Amino acid sequence: MRVLKRPVISLVNDHLIDYPTPINIHYAWNFGFLSAMCLIIQILTGIFLAMHYTPHVNLAFASVEHIMRDVNFGWLLRYLHANGASMFFIVVYVHLFRGLYFGSYTNPRHIVWIIGVVILFLMIMTAFIGYVLPWGQMSLWGATVITNLVSAIPLVGNSIVAWLWGGFSVDNATLNRFFSLHYLLPFIIAAASLLHLAVLHQDGSGNPLGVDSAIDKVPMYPYFIVKDLLGLILFIIFFSFFIYFFPNLLGHSDNYIEANPMVTPPHIVPEWYFLPFYAILRSIPHKLGGVIAMVFSIAILALLPWIHSTEIRSSRFRPIYRFFYWMLFACCLVLGWIGGMPVEDPYIVIGQIASLYYFLHFLIFLPLLGQIEQFLINL
Repeated sequence: MRVLKRPVISLVNDHLIDYPTPINIHYAWNFGFLSAMCLIIQILTGIFLAMHYTPHVNLAFASVEHIMRDVNFGWLLRYLHANGASMFFIVVYVHLFRGLYFGSYTNPRHIVWIIGVVILFLMIMTAFIGYVLPWGQMSLWGATVITNLVSAIPLVGNSIVAWLWGGFSVDNATLNRFFSLHYLLPFIIAAASLLHLAVLHQDGSGNPLGVDSAIDKVPMYPYFIVKDLLGLILFIIFFSFFIYFFPNLLGHSDNYIEANPMVTPPHIVPEWYFLPFYAILRSIPHKLGGVIAMVFSIAILALLPWIHSTEIRSSRFRPIYRFFYWMLFACCLVLGWIGGMPVEDPYIVIGQIASLYYFLHFLIFLPLLGQIEQFLINL
């Protein structure tokens, strides 16, 4: 038993207790820990919900109502899981923008960043197929619209759509497939998250100054464990506010109507955390072009280690970049707003301008900024 216990104790000690942590990191570094907490909440609540959920088109909606009304604390499980998805994306988006601000994607942490982008892809897939499971109106029609986008792939698109559906429309086979995948993917995300953490701990965490801090480090426990716990308490208070007072605020009202393939909702809107990508998709007046743009809007994040063109990491020492960073943040908010608006003028034009700026930021402005800043430094 001693032989088995020592590696576990050593692992916990190396990564949670004696792990050397830069002394100057602040609460913006809490969101990696909070992301892990959100993932644990989603996995646990998902397992318990799966015990009572029935993946059948005639029973799925009723089984969700059964969970809400008849299962002890079923309402709490459902609201924890539904709102937990939103909390997960809030935390991950803050974590992502913190990385953009402090240059966390640069060498030697570029592999950590790329794994993080893969995790984001997996999260989006998991959240999308999970949104189908309650089998409300928005579940059915959202699944129909999004899966139909795959048909834009030349030659094999229609075959892939038929395989996804398990037939000729979104029906019972689709629901069963999505339920199985929704149960499986969180465990893949958990494995990718452990890999993300392991690779991070090889070279150590970054810091707000963006410089090598090999000397100014302290053990993670108790300093940063306590800081993370304080952040967790504040997060739980924020999370609880939605669960107990506004549990349906972040959802769509049409999804509380049972799915009806004969009635199309007037305006199909995905969950709020998909809206920026949905806006980019709609801004391209070509089906395949829209799909490529939407996928590339996420994939482009993985190219940042090579797009970055200066040795300076942190925005604290890059005032010009800092301005463009906040412009990107504002652009993402605009895209989120446009994604929830009808497909009509002036929203179409605004969405196209915001989508264009989004790609210009990464492909044009970011590479040029490093060179401009370097030129100004040499003056």
